[in-house]
Amino acid sequence: MNNVDKKVAFYTLGCKLNFSETSTIARNFVNEGFERVDFNNKADVYVINTCSVTDNADKRFKTIVKSALKQNNQAFIIGVGCYAQLKPEELAAVDGVDLVLGATEKFNVTSYINDLTKNDLGEIHSCEIEQADFYVGSYSIGDRTRAFLKVQDGCDYKCTYCTIPLARGISRSDTLANVLKNAKEISEKGIKEIVLTGVNIGDYGKGEHGNKRHEHTFFELVQALDNVKGINRLRISSIEPNLLKDETIDFISQSKIFVPHFHIPLQSGSDVLLKKMKRRYLKRIYTDRVSRIKKVMPNACIGVDVIVGFPGETDELFLETYNYLSELDISYLHVFTYSERQNTEAAEMEGSVPKNIRAKRSKMLRGLSVKKRRAFYESQLGNSSTVLFESENKEGYIFGFTENYVKVKTPWNPELVNTLHNITLKKIGEDGAVRFEFC
Repeated sequence: MNNVDKKVAFYTLGCKLNFSETSTIARNFVNEGFERVDFNNKADVYVINTCSVTDNADKRFKTIVKSALKQNNQAFIIGVGCYAQLKPEELAAVDGVDLVLGATEKFNVTSYINDLTKNDLGEIHSCEIEQADFYVGSYSIGDRTRAFLKVQDGCDYKCTYCTIPLARGISRSDTLANVLKNAKEISEKGIKEIVLTGVNIGDYGKGEHGNKRHEHTFFELVQALDNVKGINRLRISSIEPNLLKDETIDFISQSKIFVPHFHIPLQSGSDVLLKKMKRRYLKRIYTDRVSRIKKVMPNACIGVDVIVGFPGETDELFLETYNYLSELDISYLHVFTYSERQNTEAAEMEGSVPKNIRAKRSKMLRGLSVKKRRAFYESQLGNSSTVLFESENKEGYIFGFTENYVKVKTPWNPELVNTLHNITLKKIGEDGAVRFEFC
């Protein structure tokens, strides 16, 4: 098939890992002669990279398909990603969907397109998830001042609420040599910041050579990346508390490239619920990790994932989580409202929490997050930091983030885009972003 003059557009739902994978899939299309265009433009092919972490992501797929068909009702629509692996028949049945590719097939999407004739029913290519045992490296560039670099995929944990192992397969890693090659490629493109992503990146090294043995550890990965020339910032996206070791924390505190920003999933501040969730730590481990970080990096930003409304979460257990987080020296929360997922243990558990109670608890923790972020920003006023400016003009302002993830803003100036500057944080604006002075 001649792809010259053919246009392709992409829409990504979900996590940073999905963004890195979409970018890799997009580069495959460009290598085949396609022109990449914005999703809001007319294209011949629309690729939607799906997520299955929340109900909302499932439902949004139909809306996104409709918006693509509005641009071009003869467009070839492809669904890939986690939801495509878990529920391929559901995606294929959506009006207008032509092709659905599961976990192993998504990186070969161009080889599945023989022609762009619309199908009456979506064609499915999806393996058993046990076959998703090989690793495809990826990174995202081109649409941001930072790149998401995938270093690991899949998960061997069996958390009772989670479908990720069903959608992405076993834990496996990129080789250290390939991660360093990708990091060097990114640095050569003038991108200032790399965010390390994966499903469970603290497990890095497992399956690096197609087996369970760790050839390298996450700490060795961090040490090696610290020596890549041309990178200004390295940020760790999310790491399990039981896999974040003292040696890694101490090394990052001395690093010139790794920034003092950690995102550490907690999920519950109740040991009772942590056990029901089959998390691999208890509360005291989490407290210890936060204390260790703050001891060696007092200005570090710490983000927390937390789930509300898990089966068996009584008012008392929820308040235990709320009070624990209230007293903990953290900077912000990502709050997830529990939703039942098919083929998970939690979906069969007793003690279901009514939806209205889940919503109320979610609102309480989101309110706490606002207070935590405000308190963290206030603690940073007067400090000197380095800011990396973003590329968007938002209503006449340009925004940026300090190394420890304080959001700042100043009147739009195109010369600031993707540049680093030393600043002093001055005051918090009404919109929550911090005003500053250039040093």
